[in-house]
Amino acid sequence: MIKLLHHIIVFLMYRINWRKLFFIGSVLTISSVFIQISTLPYPLKEWIFPPSTVVSSFEPLNTTTMGDGFETVHNATVIVSFNSSSKVNELVLETEEAEKDFRRRMQRTNKNSTSKVSPPFSPSPVQKMANNPLRYLSSSTPDEALAFAKRETENAPLVSDDPELYAPLFRNVSTFKRSYELMEQILKVYIYKEGKRPIFHHPYLRGIYSSEGWFMKLMEENRKFVTKDPEMAHLFYLPYSARQLQKALYVPDSHDLKPLSIILKDYVNMLAAKYPFWNRTHGSNHFLVACHDWGPYNLKEHKELQRNTIKALCNADVSEGVFIAGKDVSLPETTIRNPRRPLRNLGGKRASQRPILAFYAGHVHGRVRPVLLKYWKDKDEDMRIHGPLSNRITRVMSYPEHMKSSKYCICPMGYEVNSPRIVEAIYYECIPVIIADNFVPPFSEVLNWSSFSVIVAEKDIPKLKAILLSIPLKKYRSMQTNVKMLQKHFHWNAIPVRYDLFHMILHSIWSSRLNQIQGPGSS
Repeated sequence: MIKLLHHIIVFLMYRINWRKLFFIGSVLTISSVFIQISTLPYPLKEWIFPPSTVVSSFEPLNTTTMGDGFETVHNATVIVSFNSSSKVNELVLETEEAEKDFRRRMQRTNKNSTSKVSPPFSPSPVQKMANNPLRYLSSSTPDEALAFAKRETENAPLVSDDPELYAPLFRNVSTFKRSYELMEQILKVYIYKEGKRPIFHHPYLRGIYSSEGWFMKLMEENRKFVTKDPEMAHLFYLPYSARQLQKALYVPDSHDLKPLSIILKDYVNMLAAKYPFWNRTHGSNHFLVACHDWGPYNLKEHKELQRNTIKALCNADVSEGVFIAGKDVSLPETTIRNPRRPLRNLGGKRASQRPILAFYAGHVHGRVRPVLLKYWKDKDEDMRIHGPLSNRITRVMSYPEHMKSSKYCICPMGYEVNSPRIVEAIYYECIPVIIADNFVPPFSEVLNWSSFSVIVAEKDIPKLKAILLSIPLKKYRSMQTNVKMLQKHFHWNAIPVRYDLFHMILHSIWSSRLNQIQGPGSS
């Protein structure tokens, strides 16, 4: 026995590498500590320094009277908000004090009564959301997350100074910022895989209708917002191109758009038969993006598609009954000449280097442009109003140089209300003058267009110069500064960045979806 013990001692002393054993033990101990910390419902610093509870609103609790005059709480309102770094900055749980009071009263009751009383209730989903809002939202249903986002947006904290957002451009910069942050944290989009090229899943990236193609390209490449699980989606994208549909199916000079509408009707019916998602909401959580002039007219064979779907359209004309202001999205019409360089030749001159009061050049069609040329073509040196620019003129000054040298750029509607000149004017730092009755400007639910543009009624075309001259120089300079600050919100980037055109379009669709969510007490 002694000899065996001796051999064991010798083995432990000379055969085991104690340094390696100590190192392995240390690694295992540290790893177990980090694993335990990661399972805590609060970050470690909040266990050491518990967050304070701030009550930001009060509503009466719904209660039911029990025996002995006690009340049990059934429902309470929780208000949770995040700061821009997505950490919790305010936790409100109105049931907390009620539950503590309930426990105290129950203890007194148990001493004085032999009647059977129900035990205090276990933590509710409301309490779980207060403990860890982001984790709760990630496990909540899409409708619950949207309802939460709508409440948060309506109670947005005041934004006083944000280096990324220029407040004069917005109707309410605080609401926009909060809504945008929530979109980044919550939104998931499911893209249907069905649909054959080139009408579906084939973006057209060149020309004046390229907005729909650029959005499709960037949406289908996106990993942040796109989900492969349709049950987790807040929005469903119908990835078709109105421009490709027109190129593939329209018979020139036939004036017959019905075959185009039938293609979309059959596509939606196929999705509704194959999946349950369309039928759950009759298409109200689905959206499409179409910049071609015929975008609204291609939807008329399917009533739910036309009436319920969120439509992002360049042809945002409220007079025709297809585009619905407040539900649908006005899509900017952008001219892309080189898809490899969507941003080129941007910028303009200072106000003092813009000798031309107003400029327009383009084809003469529709109801507005003939009137514009009738009153102003070759009538006034300050008003450079032309049809298509001749070679004689462009040899002296190109079309972009005309816009960069003008204070105001006239943007009259053509056959339809939309015009690519609005975004061109913004790119060249020229104040856009929009002449198109019944047109809803892009992103008008968040942007204050009066701060950087002039909107002139069609009947006031004869008074156009007087209207522009009546704008004080100080206001003009402010508007031009605003146009410069606005540019980044209308930029297509090959890799999207915050607040650029891709994200602004997506936010408008997200905002429309939030508007569908009914508040408490709504039927």
